[in-house]
Amino acid sequence: MKTTPTRPERFLDYDKSLACIHCGLCLSSCPTYLETGNENDSPRGRIYLMRAVQDGRLPLAGVAVKHFDLCLGCRACEAVCPSGVQYGELLEHTRDHVEKNFARSWFQTFLRRVAIEQIFPFPWRMKLALLPARLLKKLRADKLLPALARDALNLIPADASAAKLPEISPATAQAKRGRVGFIEGCVMQVMFGKTNKASVALLNRAGFDVLTPTEQGCCGALYAHSGRLEQARECARQNIAAFERLELDGIVINAAGCGSTLKEYGALLRDDPEWAGRGKNFSRRVKDLTEWLAAAGSVYGNDAEAETKFATKVTYHDACHLAHPQRITRQPRELLRVIVGENLVELPESDVCCGSAGSYNLTEPEMAARLQRRKTENILRIGAKVVVTTNPGCILQIRAGLQRAGHADVEVLHLADFLERQGRGASKVAEAE
Repeated sequence: MKTTPTRPERFLDYDKSLACIHCGLCLSSCPTYLETGNENDSPRGRIYLMRAVQDGRLPLAGVAVKHFDLCLGCRACEAVCPSGVQYGELLEHTRDHVEKNFARSWFQTFLRRVAIEQIFPFPWRMKLALLPARLLKKLRADKLLPALARDALNLIPADASAAKLPEISPATAQAKRGRVGFIEGCVMQVMFGKTNKASVALLNRAGFDVLTPTEQGCCGALYAHSGRLEQARECARQNIAAFERLELDGIVINAAGCGSTLKEYGALLRDDPEWAGRGKNFSRRVKDLTEWLAAAGSVYGNDAEAETKFATKVTYHDACHLAHPQRITRQPRELLRVIVGENLVELPESDVCCGSAGSYNLTEPEMAARLQRRKTENILRIGAKVVVTTNPGCILQIRAGLQRAGHADVEVLHLADFLERQGRGASKVAEAE
């Protein structure tokens, strides 16, 4: 008796995948292809593999999954693609299919489903998880751990600061300009509480009341990038409900990876009749901190006061999800030049991923280390003493890379911290005069 072959599950938007004409312009922008030279580790190669799995010509087995896993999801390919291929969406739906149908090793399953997904999106759990990690580092017992665990511990910053923001932070400028919502994030509020406070202070100084609703939660980026789309949609619904009741001029986020997902809630929820329109309306209001401050025109009230002498070389690393999906590269540099002037030195391969990529440096440590080393070498080559960026993962990854290279003296910090620090210095100068 003849049996009809089972048709593979349809997970890929075929028309969107066929937009790729395999021209190869993405190759020089893809970090993994730059490192391996393997066509299967390039965007066009991975799209070919996606279609092969979709068509049933290639089994969903270890070889194909490895090439999908090795992708950073940085979306640098989208920024240079002449055909406008929506690679990020193709990748997320492919990974969603992988997570539903591929049996991972026990270690990878535990790492992804428990150690990452059950801790990182929940700030209070993350705080608890960090306690033994910090104790191990303090006692210098981390040297007894396996290399993977030791490298993970090295990412934890010594100056990590947790902070919950007040629901309302009033504008401090004489002329009030409006009200904005603020998304405090998961990693940001646990490890970069000071950065969140600096971000709010900058917005207040620019004339905006800042509202931080307590009902907000994880943005869903970690889930979306790892192929857990339904969990990402649940996060989106929670945040939309938390912010849509407020009368706001915009919603501000200071983490590039989160911002990219927040701006794509409309696409994430497009098949949900109740939430699709609400998702679009939410995403239209989302702005990265740098684009909001640059549009505001001033972050100090009087920029002339902030133009203090700054003789140290400063460079800027483009966080992938700010530079590529959001196409924001000019505004951060404009804000830096107010302070640094000609001492802002361009970083070679500034928009090539540093290897952090959300939880990538935990799930793919070997490739993450190669990219970390590549980024570190470029920083040291130009002699910068301060590295500024706009994403928590990038900060942790680059700091660890410089420390490993014996250059812990090179400072790595968020743009908000840099601007706020210089603004405080300028205010003191003005008061003294």
